[in-house]
Amino acid sequence: MRRGVEKESLRALPTASLALTPHPTALGSALTHETVTTDFSESQLELITGVHPSAEACEAELTEIHQAVHRSLGDEVMWASSMPCQLPADETIPIGRYGASNIGRAKSVYRMGLGHRYGRRMQTISGIHYNWSMPGLDNADHFALIRNFRRHSFLLLTLFGASPALCASFVAGREHGLQPLTDGTLHMPHGTSLRMGRLGYQSDAQSSLSVSYNSLDGYAASLQDALTRPYPAYEQVGVMNPGGEYNQLSTTLLQIENEFYGTIRPKRTIRSGERPLHALRERGVEYIEVRCMDLDPFEPVGIAASTMRFLDIFLLHCWLTDSPDDTPQELGALARNQHRTASAGREPGLKLERRGGEVSLRDWGRELLAEFAPIARKIDEALGGSLYQEALAQSVERWDRPDDLPSARVLAEMRAGHRCSHLDFVAARSMAARDHVLDLPVAEGLMARFEQSARASLDAQAAIEAADTIDFETFRQQYLDPAQLRG
Repeated sequence: MRRGVEKESLRALPTASLALTPHPTALGSALTHETVTTDFSESQLELITGVHPSAEACEAELTEIHQAVHRSLGDEVMWASSMPCQLPADETIPIGRYGASNIGRAKSVYRMGLGHRYGRRMQTISGIHYNWSMPGLDNADHFALIRNFRRHSFLLLTLFGASPALCASFVAGREHGLQPLTDGTLHMPHGTSLRMGRLGYQSDAQSSLSVSYNSLDGYAASLQDALTRPYPAYEQVGVMNPGGEYNQLSTTLLQIENEFYGTIRPKRTIRSGERPLHALRERGVEYIEVRCMDLDPFEPVGIAASTMRFLDIFLLHCWLTDSPDDTPQELGALARNQHRTASAGREPGLKLERRGGEVSLRDWGRELLAEFAPIARKIDEALGGSLYQEALAQSVERWDRPDDLPSARVLAEMRAGHRCSHLDFVAARSMAARDHVLDLPVAEGLMARFEQSARASLDAQAAIEAADTIDFETFRQQYLDPAQLRG
């Protein structure tokens, strides 16, 4: 198995408000740096590890990236929760900037489109993406794994969800259905991951998509339709505003492939200028991207090696067990299960839909955890030691004691020491994480290597800008040409 992590975090001020400063120059170019970029916002860091043969090696690199980044942030902190800090008015949340090249401008225009379509606040939600691969799996294996992952992801939301509360600024002016905890803090008493619920990465437009995961061909056809079908509400927004500035890349249901929200994605490394869907069709699935993991505010770098090991077990189980084709009816049930789990996963007696009936979330999860035991044992026999069985045992213990789940601990700590305030709690966790990382020994030469990478990334951005030979509108039309999506 091989794995890598992408970790998003907002840059926040000591006051727990969003840092509105540009991406720090000391971190290099967000367009070309290999390990430090931005996600939606100029204020939203994304830290990217390489590919690693073990969970501990992956965590070690993620920690080193944090050591370097923290030293470049001054008094700013990396916000330790998936749900954002105090946000300003929607239109003042800064969109990521990537320079004057055509590709850099396209990245910013895409983000402008996301802001028009879904609001900028929604895009400030942060999380962990876990990229995982294993040699020998073909396209059918990957899609079988994905189907079972989507059936069983309620287990991950319950075990690792850590966003049961949020700052009221996130939902200002919106219907939300949350309960007040104190002034400025809203929550769901049994919530696990509001990030993955109705207030998170959700879209009425995308809910009209019924994307099947029964084959690469079917998946690709669904995405191609969404990437080429005009959507009336987005046609009203238009590609450009009357002043000649770009509102979005296109008026189709999805501007580009990355706009499609999902708990898991099939992925293939793309070549320069290549569309992700073309890469998938031409060369097949290379790895999968798990997208439903919250930042863990109790872990200094947002995820523990033991969590990665549990994900390895979970993903192997998804691949090794029978995975019948999905149906439109099941896809609807899975969406409802996700929302129930996100908003009330710790509620005693909560039921989920399964095979046309209902089953207790607690019982279904216990069944799955029991099935994981032989897999954990086999991995430990192959690698030596007992780390995978320990990771599983920790999760079994938490499953049987819901008060030990991260989402329950977040609410308990907010009540016990932070006046029930989401902002106070996360600000304290953010500063504690920074202090912990900065107190760790620094590998010899780490900062020199990081500074060299930052300089090289700025040079690479300048070279890309100098190499452009066509105007942006020509570039946009060429990139979005449906012919570029074919395999």
